[in-house]
Amino acid sequence: MSGFVGVVVSDPSLQGHFTQVELRSLKAKYVTLKRESGHVTTNNLPGLMKKLKGLNEVVSEEEIAAFLSEVCPDSDQEIEFEQFLQEYLNLQERVSSKAGASGSKNSWSFLKSSTTTLIHHSPNQAEKSSYVAHINAYLGNDPFLKKYLPIDPAGNDLFDLVRDGVVLCKLINVAVPGTIDERAINKKRILNPWERNENHTLCLNSAKAIGCTVVNLGAQDLVEGRTHLVLGLISQIIKIQLLADLNLKRTPQLVEIFDDSKDIDEVLSLSPEKLLLQWMNYHLKKAGYKKIVTNFSSDIKDAEAYAYLIKSLAPEHSSILAFDTKDPAVRAKVVLDQAEKLGCKRYLSPKDITEGSPNLNLAFVAQIFQHRNGLSTDSRQVALTQTSSRDEVILSREERAFRMWINSLGIATYVNNVFEDVRNGWVLLEVLDKVCPGYVNWKLATKPPIKMPFRKLENCNQVINIAKDLKFSMVNLAGNDIVQGNKKLIVALLWQLMRFNILQLLNKLRFHSQGSQGKEITDADILSWANNKVKVSGRNSRIESFKDKNLSSGIFFLELLSAVEPRVVNWKVVSKGVNGAFFVHKWIDFPFTC
Repeated sequence: MSGFVGVVVSDPSLQGHFTQVELRSLKAKYVTLKRESGHVTTNNLPGLMKKLKGLNEVVSEEEIAAFLSEVCPDSDQEIEFEQFLQEYLNLQERVSSKAGASGSKNSWSFLKSSTTTLIHHSPNQAEKSSYVAHINAYLGNDPFLKKYLPIDPAGNDLFDLVRDGVVLCKLINVAVPGTIDERAINKKRILNPWERNENHTLCLNSAKAIGCTVVNLGAQDLVEGRTHLVLGLISQIIKIQLLADLNLKRTPQLVEIFDDSKDIDEVLSLSPEKLLLQWMNYHLKKAGYKKIVTNFSSDIKDAEAYAYLIKSLAPEHSSILAFDTKDPAVRAKVVLDQAEKLGCKRYLSPKDITEGSPNLNLAFVAQIFQHRNGLSTDSRQVALTQTSSRDEVILSREERAFRMWINSLGIATYVNNVFEDVRNGWVLLEVLDKVCPGYVNWKLATKPPIKMPFRKLENCNQVINIAKDLKFSMVNLAGNDIVQGNKKLIVALLWQLMRFNILQLLNKLRFHSQGSQGKEITDADILSWANNKVKVSGRNSRIESFKDKNLSSGIFFLELLSAVEPRVVNWKVVSKGVNGAFFVHKWIDFPFTC
């Protein structure tokens, strides 16, 4: 069973400024420096702090050393971990508060002002109330949660409720039904720390699987009910639910909002948010609205776009008052009343519209789309959005797997469609920089939007050169193949890149394990571990390679999962045929640690 692991800081106010992921990373860096140097002092700490987030590009090592010498005049004085955290926060605060006023990111002046003010995260009350209303509406009748619901949006009941992980797991299943097997959720009135940690591990893994970004978010952060992190995760889950139909596979009629000049691959690569904006502008144009809406914030603050949208979609509910009034607040209230007649739940107020809350306005438009999208039922172009060949189905599965993996790395660019988004080379360079820091020469790279085709080729050629340096197999794969979107060759590159990343992780684990010889992990090591694990559990299955035909039934994977954590497999429902593969997916949701 997995242990309840977390970096504990004695000062609660200090611990509250870091997530558990950040604390573990900082602790690892601190321990490494202490192991290499014997002591952590003002002499060797500046080199480490220079590389930390928020400091690496705005302050020099000499400036950090000067700052630390003010705090700790004795250069031989041992700096403990918590003091290291405190000074890191103080430096961050000085950078953020003084960099703008100094007029230069690298100016020394921002370090001259003494301040110990720390950053506090205050939740957006309007968004919190909206999310609470959503949870009350969709989970109010849940057999387990109904005794805890409805939640009071005015208090902190939401953050208390998420501490056991059950409500988040159930919310994920509302967003994408069937993601979590509810038998894997620990559901008791009082959970022990290990059961609570299992629920949150299950929640985070599942959130990542449906497309949420959970970088710098750990199980301990959810256990502690960190307000800004909890609201951020809930926001992503609800957004995925509301935008689920915003794609051509679920709603093929969306093709009618594009003219014939649009390439189908380009349309398929659009993010749900961009599709929603395209859909909204399509109906606004039909209703006679002259402006183009480019965001869910400033462009709709006067509520005029909403009035025209309701006029186009539901003329029977449209009111002349929405067009005659000069007061945006009055117009916003009229619009919300009209939307309520369409069946849209009221999760936002007129003030949220006039203040341009992007998350709440996006949710509002998505709700209107769900209840009345105004599209025809003509399916003559549906064939363009459907894949039928076996190769395309396989590529679709692989695209999803690679997309989830890339987004889990926490790169700056969010990937909506791997095969389209990698064609300019920038995303691949970001991935390579995460997996192999220092290999990418950013001076030779061009950031999107890229208008010149040869700039895209330059990015992709650098990707190929780095891949060759990493000893990847690049036979018949050139930068132009990526630019042209050759799916099979892109898959070949991404598979090697993901495998390299996973082996990196395994090697790090091996390096820190007892008795490690520092030897790199190979496929043979992984096979040996898996076979031994199954053998020790008393079962006889064995595989010779990752291409072993016996893997197709799924039985070996089930036996391996059972060997790691016996509770995850219900052998009464496992068949000996090819259907075994189904149960691998069904039980893989259970949170365990190998």
